[in-house]
Amino acid sequence: MRVFDFSNQTEEKVNPECTYTTFRSNEEISTPEHPIFVLDNKEKEHAHHSTGFFTNPTKRTAFEFKEENSKESYTADILKVDSRFVGLVRWLGDNHINVRLSGENTAEGYAVYKIREIAFGGGTKLSAEDGFLQFMIDRLLASDAPAEEAEDEDKEELGDDMKITSLQSITDFLTCAGKTLPDNIRLWARRNLAVARSHEVSPEEKRHAQRALSIMMNIQWKSNYFEAIDPEYARQVLDEELYGMERVKQRIIETIIQINRTHTLPAYGLLLVGPAGTGKSQIAYAVARILKLPWTTLDMSSINDPEQLTGSSRIYANAKPGIIMEAFSAARESNLVFIINELDKAASSKGSGNPADVLLTLLDNLGFTDNYMECMVPTGGVYPIATANNKDQISAPLMSRFAVIDIPDYTKEEKMIIFTKFSLPKVLRRMGLREGECIVTPEAVEAVVDLYAHTTGIRDLEQAAEHIAANALYRIEVNKVENVTFDVTMVKELFA
Repeated sequence: MRVFDFSNQTEEKVNPECTYTTFRSNEEISTPEHPIFVLDNKEKEHAHHSTGFFTNPTKRTAFEFKEENSKESYTADILKVDSRFVGLVRWLGDNHINVRLSGENTAEGYAVYKIREIAFGGGTKLSAEDGFLQFMIDRLLASDAPAEEAEDEDKEELGDDMKITSLQSITDFLTCAGKTLPDNIRLWARRNLAVARSHEVSPEEKRHAQRALSIMMNIQWKSNYFEAIDPEYARQVLDEELYGMERVKQRIIETIIQINRTHTLPAYGLLLVGPAGTGKSQIAYAVARILKLPWTTLDMSSINDPEQLTGSSRIYANAKPGIIMEAFSAARESNLVFIINELDKAASSKGSGNPADVLLTLLDNLGFTDNYMECMVPTGGVYPIATANNKDQISAPLMSRFAVIDIPDYTKEEKMIIFTKFSLPKVLRRMGLREGECIVTPEAVEAVVDLYAHTTGIRDLEQAAEHIAANALYRIEVNKVENVTFDVTMVKELFA
């Protein structure tokens, strides 16, 4: 595949000489061993940091080096290019953007692993946003595999901290890294870019098109391929977050093993049903941590209009995307965990439609369309985890899209262990108390649990632990004692 710059063509047609081949790579980090491209260094070895620009490829596909503090220059042919970067190299050549290369001389050639834009002679950078070039390189490196943060000794610009907002940066991104987008989104982007540039549409239409493009371009659209997850690591996370619940943990480990075999998410999400305070949300956060995915929450009890989820049409001046699309934008990637709280509250229509109907399309993993974006976004990398108190209030269509896990309430013995080993130590750490400064006897623990025997979950126990720790801290400071031991009598007086 050739890269040519026709910006300075003469009237006489010249057959350009392509000097390089392309190679395929899925490496997430560019290094001298896995370079972006390789230059010929047989005649002259190049400096570790070299400046210049890509020459007009109507002559040869080469890079022209500029010597510092000198008007002299020389060129070196491009020998091979990572196929992901062909569009980027073409864009750099088309715009004659001055760059600094970081590379290493090897037997194969000058292996370039970093490109940064510079400005010669006080000139301005040609790309639309500062750091935009690094943003595109980061996206291209992550296009075939999940992104992974890496240590970089010359780290000056963080691509993923940028936002593509201007029409020029959107245009440049589509030119250089458009192939990182799904096919339908790339076509959608071209059409919306035409609207944003058009002089035949209203300013509102242009503004909405540019805003929608900015949102879509800043999301990293990953494949739905998932790397294997160590079941032992998953078990360790679950044990750290949850006490007991062996059936729940086994079901989650089964899901992890299924992902390891298929390298895709299960067809059905998880629905955690149980009394309030039993740790349903904690389970969802643990799963997101195991999957190493960002997570977002939807509280269905506060959503009374489907438009809050699907967004409003662009025909309105104050139109905006829905909560689901905003979640993608906030996560800045397409693979994430949707934690849907209070799913049983979504089944009741509240006047202007049923929010539960919107969830059905999201949960089908066939794609979701936002009214504002006017484009179907892929949802194959979305893992929904819902929580509910009463599954009888959930409609049958919604229930059929989940694997249901019943979360039972804790027994008295489990509550005593949770209070002693989890709730109280956590509160003591938060208040800056050592365990030896606040001691609760086993009989006193039992008395605390008995006080809340009529309530579900462990939230009341955590509040009781905080009340005890605060009282201990008060006694230590006021009475000038080294520690406080709570027995049954003291607990009963404290909670009387």
